[in-house]
Amino acid sequence: MAAEGPEAPDGPDRGGTEGALGESGDGATGAPGEREGGPEGIRAPELPPPAPNPPAEEPSDAAAPPQAPPPSCNGATAAPPPPEPQDPPLAVEPPQEPPPVPAEEPPPTYPMDFERFWLAAQSNPHDFTAWTELLQFVEQENHLLAARKAFDAFFSHYPYCYGYWKKYADMERRFECARETEEVFERGLQSIPLSMDLWIHYISYLQSTLDMNLPESVQKIRGVFEAAVAAAGMDFRSDKLWELYVEREQGDLRAVTGIYDRVLSMPTQLYNHHWEKFKEHVLHNPPKDILPEELLWVQSKLATDPVPKPPEPEGTDAPPGEDVPPGVEGKGAAAASAQEDLDQEKIRELVISMRQQIYAQNEAEVSKRWNFEDGIKRPYFHVKPLERAQLRNWRDYLDYEMAAGSHERTIVLFERCVIACALYEEFWIKYTKYLENHTVTGARSVFQRACGYHLPRKPNIHLLWAAFEEKQGNVEEARRILRCFEEAVPGLAMVRLRRVSLERRHGQLERAEALLTEAMEANAGLPLASFYAVKLARQACKVQQNLGKARRVLVEALEKEPDNARLHANLLEMEFGADVRQNEGNTMRCFERALRSPLPDEAKLIFSQRRVEFLEDFGSSIHSLLTAYDEHQKILKQHAARKRAPENGSEEPEDKRLRPDDGSGLGGGPLGPLRGGDATSSPSYSYWYQHGYGSYSYQSPWNYNQYYPQT
Repeated sequence: MAAEGPEAPDGPDRGGTEGALGESGDGATGAPGEREGGPEGIRAPELPPPAPNPPAEEPSDAAAPPQAPPPSCNGATAAPPPPEPQDPPLAVEPPQEPPPVPAEEPPPTYPMDFERFWLAAQSNPHDFTAWTELLQFVEQENHLLAARKAFDAFFSHYPYCYGYWKKYADMERRFECARETEEVFERGLQSIPLSMDLWIHYISYLQSTLDMNLPESVQKIRGVFEAAVAAAGMDFRSDKLWELYVEREQGDLRAVTGIYDRVLSMPTQLYNHHWEKFKEHVLHNPPKDILPEELLWVQSKLATDPVPKPPEPEGTDAPPGEDVPPGVEGKGAAAASAQEDLDQEKIRELVISMRQQIYAQNEAEVSKRWNFEDGIKRPYFHVKPLERAQLRNWRDYLDYEMAAGSHERTIVLFERCVIACALYEEFWIKYTKYLENHTVTGARSVFQRACGYHLPRKPNIHLLWAAFEEKQGNVEEARRILRCFEEAVPGLAMVRLRRVSLERRHGQLERAEALLTEAMEANAGLPLASFYAVKLARQACKVQQNLGKARRVLVEALEKEPDNARLHANLLEMEFGADVRQNEGNTMRCFERALRSPLPDEAKLIFSQRRVEFLEDFGSSIHSLLTAYDEHQKILKQHAARKRAPENGSEEPEDKRLRPDDGSGLGGGPLGPLRGGDATSSPSYSYWYQHGYGSYSYQSPWNYNQYYPQT
């Protein structure tokens, strides 16, 4: 089966729909090469050291024809050994010459068209198809140096593709680079320690290359098997690995019993098959050969409940001094043999019955997980999106395991999940939140893998990682995470604001102000510039308690965007938040600036209405109030005339008109605190103006509800 690469619906923005080679059930954790730390319960396997090569035969004294030097793993031919220096004549001593400077090695050469495929993959690292074409090309060319460069770059983006780790190792093996082949296997297993197929392929490679007559080789194979079952033995589909381990240890029946004792308690897909094989193992081998330290205990248990011996026939004992009759001695030996066989059968029955309860408990655990496992249709890594049913199945399975399972099984399930769902942020975030309650090191390792390899352009997981490090006291690391992500994915306001808030929380107000100023300048002429201007003004006003600086920031922004209603509204909000008795002049200038600006008529109508409200509530001059009221009446008449003029609908599209109740403009946003109540729905304004101002003989008494119906 093709082990597949990445691109998922909820987020991954990666090109290509081709899959990466790999086998079903590939597991994975980590990234290529060694990685720091790891979640508890599953770690990068510690592989045993390589076994020493068998001793070379002693060369014979017979002259042998010279042989050409073999090609080396770097593609060059090994140079012949230099001739042994001869002693110069004693009388003449040659002058000492400086040693020659070694010539620099020429840069490696690559096949034709390699650069074209390489540039295509490098220009868009998230295009999986470009990578597969590059790898296919280097395989066809059979060029080792080009293959190393291509595979190493590929695995820095897609470390979960088992099939390509295998191809990489096979290519190194074809060039007889034993050390490099083993290094590739180890790097792959550190990246995906749950991959059964990669473990089995590695073990098969070792068995075919090591001299199994050497005890060091046997010990190395056993060590690799132990590392494999420690890393992947709890996987539900790890049965093939356990069976291969049992076959390997057939020469040591006690070791086979130990392996069965471990796998019988593992909820795996073929749990019943392991149970039947264990019973055959017990029934077809002598107990003394299959039971290690358990035999003495079983024998002592049987001794406490001995089997009654059959009664001996009378007259079988010979009188003193007489020989036993012929045939009687043979009957005694047969009875002893029968008794021994009976004891062995009892031992076998007891050994099986002792494990029957373990098997029953394991069967119950398997039945609880069977439906979840049956819903996993694609356990390997692929660039194509997963179906919604499979995503829902992973969510439910994880929730069940976290609630009912052990910590170790939960870790293994999470690792399996992030292979199939490697490009979905929600599962990585769920994993980190779970680990954060158990191990900080494990949570950090998951963040590093998710952000460094699988989700390098997803902002949410990076923001959570920075928050995690800040919570742990690693403020510099949090700064680095946010800075590096913003360099990789520039222009995201949420990331810049998180950097600003980080500096503000730690008292670095100058850094925070510099970040906002830099963002304003970088987005000059764009809507984001006014957005950052509002943020900078609020920080100056609320955090630094500097209303003058905040006013300057917004006034300068308004000079560039005089028709920005949000800037006007935020400036008015800040002026209104100061002492109204001392700041009435600045507040009135805000209203006048907005009414003189090229704002839409609807926006001016709102500012005019609120100017009247402000003067009514806080104004110090009745003349200013009456003047504002008169101007508002003119604006109302002009607005009503424009509404009646067109007979075929509004003069401007409906979606561009600014409504009083539009939260994005003025109605429900920054000017909310100015209301002190809803003037459009409160009858007090209409009543007061109709009856109180009626004596001034205004032609049209001011009725808010006429233009601002209740909502």
